[in-house]
Amino acid sequence: MSKYVVADSSCLIVLSKIGKLEILREIFERIYIPEAVFYEVVDLGKGRVGAQAIKKADWIECVTVENSVKIRQLNLDAGETEAIALASEKQADFIILDDRRARKAAFKLSLPVIGTIAVLKKAEEKHLVTDLPAILEDMAKVGFHFSLKKMGQSVAVQTQ
Repeated sequence: MSKYVVADSSCLIVLSKIGKLEILREIFERIYIPEAVFYEVVDLGKGRVGAQAIKKADWIECVTVENSVKIRQLNLDAGETEAIALASEKQADFIILDDRRARKAAFKLSLPVIGTIAVLKKAEEKHLVTDLPAILEDMAKVGFHFSLKKMGQSVAVQTQ
């Protein structure tokens, strides 16, 4: 599967914390992150669980955003802003965002947004994970705040 998938930091951090970062690789093969997300996760997260794993992952590529001036008006943090800018510039197949405000901004730009829970749901459908409730519980234990709302076959995620 060769899709252009951009990730914000929350997905990378929580999946690293629970030892499930490889799920992203198994589903998408390659993940692109802007420099601000790399900085948040690896530099600011130095010494924290997952920072080194993300730094060393050859399937996670740090990309320079060409023009985020217009998108900076979104009033989001630098990582979210650059992730949205990168997804817009590269016409990404997906952008993985969990923050409610960032998701709303990306939707307004007609970007194809998915969240970490949707990624895990896809992993479950592909039989890459066998106990999604246990994974969600692990995520909650490491501080990932979310509420699930079942809507037909899909699951919507909102971080708090």
